[in-house]
Amino acid sequence: MHNPLEEKQRYNLIQGDCLSVLKEMESNSVNCIITSPPYWGMRVYDNEEDEHEIGNEKTFEQYVEKLIAVFNEAKRVLVKDGSFWLNLGDKYVDKGLLGMPWRVALALMDNGWILRNDVIWHQLKGTQSCKDRLRDSYEHFFHFVKSKKYFYDADSILIKPTKQPVVTTKDTVSSTGVSGKKYRKLIRESKELTEEEKVNAERALDEVLSEIREGQVNDFRMTIRGAQRAWHSDNARISGRAKELADKGFYIMRIHAKGHLPNDVWNVVTEDTWRTDSHCAVYPEALLRVPILATCPEGGIVLDPFIGTGTTVSAALKLGRRGVGIDLSPQYIRTSKERLIQTMLLA
Repeated sequence: MHNPLEEKQRYNLIQGDCLSVLKEMESNSVNCIITSPPYWGMRVYDNEEDEHEIGNEKTFEQYVEKLIAVFNEAKRVLVKDGSFWLNLGDKYVDKGLLGMPWRVALALMDNGWILRNDVIWHQLKGTQSCKDRLRDSYEHFFHFVKSKKYFYDADSILIKPTKQPVVTTKDTVSSTGVSGKKYRKLIRESKELTEEEKVNAERALDEVLSEIREGQVNDFRMTIRGAQRAWHSDNARISGRAKELADKGFYIMRIHAKGHLPNDVWNVVTEDTWRTDSHCAVYPEALLRVPILATCPEGGIVLDPFIGTGTTVSAALKLGRRGVGIDLSPQYIRTSKERLIQTMLLA
């Protein structure tokens, strides 16, 4: 067993079968894994006669089995608080969509991986190869972890709110025009709240308005028992907000001034820059910004077992991380080296 990187190495590219290479790596030696393996039956690579080639199996069941073997070994290599991001496309066979990304995802979950997000990568453009179904324009980008407690730097990916002046009147108005006046009226006129609950609700309202004036909160929404319903469910057994409404008579949702997390639909155009080489399935570096910033600490190691043209390691280097790439193809390793030399020169 050996470490994938020497102490002062910024990156390392390893040519070989990824499963065999992973088996030689030390346990708990990388912080984050991001990859997009060859899709089943979609490409012919320069190793199609190699028994280790993934993507040209006779059945999709064999394909899933091979991927699970690779990712289970990758799980050993990943640190306990690490993350694994998997981009995978689907395929039609005999007019039927296979649901390949979910076949792999469910198999990984059965093997102990915890699925935290199913991000939809909306590619903003697509192809139309037939006339009896809609165009393909998205792929799945799954976020898995191996432990319930894992590294996640939410602050690094927050979307900053638009700064607007806080308008102050008799009742104080938030920067987006939500006033305490309406909520105060609902509280005072409520037939659902006890007198004690009304006092507590007005006190909480005053507190959040004060936070707006101090710049700690950008906006808020208040839900009051009998005036509005809980957002997701009225059943206190399955909804924390519904329980809060039942117990206290109100709850407040704050939009903090620091910003909010991105949602799970990402509009990112497919990569064109490195399509002059032989690789025809390149994901863009822009797609990797959030995964790397949020789930790999600065100076940490990002691993891609199917490095292709070097996108993952290139993105990692640009964001102050280190990178390790594995590929069966000598041609792709050469292409990756050329790309990473350029990345380092521009860094």
